[in-house]
Amino acid sequence: MSDDTTQPPPRRHFLRQVITVAGTASLSSPLAVGAGAGAAIAATNAGAADAPAAAPSPGLIGYESFSADEAAFVETMVNVMCPADQFTPNGVDCGLAIFIDRQLSGAYGKGAGRYMSGPWLQGKPQLGLQLPLTPEQFFKAGVEAANRQASKKFGKTFDQLAPADADAFLAAIADGKVVDEDITLGSWFNELVYPLFTQACYADPLYGGNNNKVFWKMLGYPGLPATHTLDMVNYRGKPFPGAKDPKSILDFS
Repeated sequence: MSDDTTQPPPRRHFLRQVITVAGTASLSSPLAVGAGAGAAIAATNAGAADAPAAAPSPGLIGYESFSADEAAFVETMVNVMCPADQFTPNGVDCGLAIFIDRQLSGAYGKGAGRYMSGPWLQGKPQLGLQLPLTPEQFFKAGVEAANRQASKKFGKTFDQLAPADADAFLAAIADGKVVDEDITLGSWFNELVYPLFTQACYADPLYGGNNNKVFWKMLGYPGLPATHTLDMVNYRGKPFPGAKDPKSILDFS
């Protein structure tokens, strides 16, 4: 570890990169997690006593899309990708699993507005995913495939892995090194799972993620209303006072 204290902590630097790439928008809960997931969460939380206290989600309780096994997978995944530290609680307490579940159970997950009739031909990569599956179906098929490959490699499902093994397994999936006969797991993670994760971090808390605006506060983003044109000029390179108390849609409801 470097002694250079001028550099941001690795996780905070990573999350700043995420918000830059996303265009202003390494990797505990309404449903009880399995024993394996609970162990992973406990290990992930070790040494994170200074993490901000979790805030209650804005009325979103329970899962509408995930089965118990899928919930265990996603809770473990978001806790590995967003471990508790001095900046945020763990991913589940930040509402990331709830956000992903709600997106998949809603119009987006059901494929609203998508062309869902064949034929299904192999397309160019720049055309995006060409699948006869809705995002919800693709997500669930990917979870099943990832668990299948985790069981082959480790003898246990993903939610039962130690955090370090789970992190390495996700990295291998993202790099296309985990091959499944039914699902292209690299595309599943990079084109569906990871975008949903970044959206969960930085979306308005109304939608289930970013509980207590914790990621907005970490970045100094003031939230709504979107009338900060002059502020961007007057406070360029300086802390913006309004960022200490960002406003969400819920604050104007």
